[in-house]
Amino acid sequence: MLSTCCRILRESVLACFRVKNVEELYASERVVVLVSCVLSFVGSSLLVCTHALWPELRTRPRQLLLYLSLADLLSALSYFYGVLQDFDKTSWDCVLQGALSTFSNTSSFFWTMAIALYLYITIVRGSPTGTGLLCCFHVVSWGVPLGITVAAVALKKIGYDASNVSVGWCWVNLDAEDRVLWMLLTGKVWEILAYVTLPVLYILIKKHINRAHAALSEYRPILSRAPALQPRTSIADKKLILIPVIFIILRIWSTVRFILTLCNSPAVQNSVLVVLHGIGNTFQGGANCIMFVLCTRVVRTRLFSSICCCHYDELDWPLQRSDSCWQRPEPHKDKDVPGPERTKPLLSST
Repeated sequence: MLSTCCRILRESVLACFRVKNVEELYASERVVVLVSCVLSFVGSSLLVCTHALWPELRTRPRQLLLYLSLADLLSALSYFYGVLQDFDKTSWDCVLQGALSTFSNTSSFFWTMAIALYLYITIVRGSPTGTGLLCCFHVVSWGVPLGITVAAVALKKIGYDASNVSVGWCWVNLDAEDRVLWMLLTGKVWEILAYVTLPVLYILIKKHINRAHAALSEYRPILSRAPALQPRTSIADKKLILIPVIFIILRIWSTVRFILTLCNSPAVQNSVLVVLHGIGNTFQGGANCIMFVLCTRVVRTRLFSSICCCHYDELDWPLQRSDSCWQRPEPHKDKDVPGPERTKPLLSST
């Protein structure tokens, strides 16, 4: 009797995933998600380029951000192809796209948590970090997703997915009997783990920074009134809050549609949810670019200076003006733009 009830419950849950979405994606939904993929690709590429062009900006946190950007870059490309094709059956390119997106998406989760863990170890614990920790991050953040993806492909679990938990791309094969387990292994477990891990680590980091600021202000009151320190502290605090918040805002829609599918709810077909799911899964690279390029003063200043100088060269402006654009501002003349000796402390805080 008990085994019969368990079998019926299992079949009812799996039946939710057998319902094929007979409605294709609307053109407007596809356009929005494709644009999100392009913006994520551009943002990730910009992060990679800033790391390659300016060696003095290559701090350890930004090195970890580089690996996250590479994962987001591959994720944006694979999702773009999947949404563009809008697969309706399992094919070789469907399996390839599903494997690439599974690997890159899972790797992105691991690198996002690795950055949070690195900041916690260095800021809160004050422990020295060397190449050993970086090697561990590489083994886990590349190795675990690769192992899961290879196993999924070898067992033919990757393929056509009309299960309401994707937006046109391929993921876990609809015909796999243990599809729910593989959906968890190839993304959902790590996604939910990140929901819990990121807020906890960044809250601990922020509390530690606040205690340090309070102690510093008590013994050195003049620093708490220094106008140059307050904006940087405020920016760093805002970023520490925004990192987990933006991650959750982007990724939560995928989890919502997964839960709605388990509950066999018709709300899973809501166009707004579909679009939010598509944007959330594809825009991580764009969000990282906004936070760590456009909202980081030292990188933004370098980037805009380079763009201005290239523009001057194209217009054949006087050479001395182009040279002055490349010239680094002197620290005592402009407090907002850090000099060479102040670049690393600013990067580590923002």
